[in-house]
Amino acid sequence: MRAMRRLILATAATLVALLVITPAAFAVGGEGLLGETSDSDVTWAGFILIMFFPLFIGFASLLQAHLEKRKHARDDARKARERSSEWGGGW
Repeated sequence: MRAMRRLILATAATLVALLVITPAAFAVGGEGLLGETSDSDVTWAGFILIMFFPLFIGFASLLQAHLEKRKHARDDARKARERSSEWGGGW
């Protein structure tokens, strides 16, 4: 029940956001938020996108590798503590 409510609220919020942004998409005379666009502007926007996605994927992969390395080190330390006689036993 709660999951369905969250889904409905998320869908409604997305639709409202899209309706708010829609007027900018239907700008009159080719002028959007930044004014009239030229072929050069569109080309540079494409170049920026072409550069952004590979860089983003590369940085995300580096971050994931670093986090995995930390996880494995933490697991190895836990296993070493469990094998150690210093931490075994009780009173």
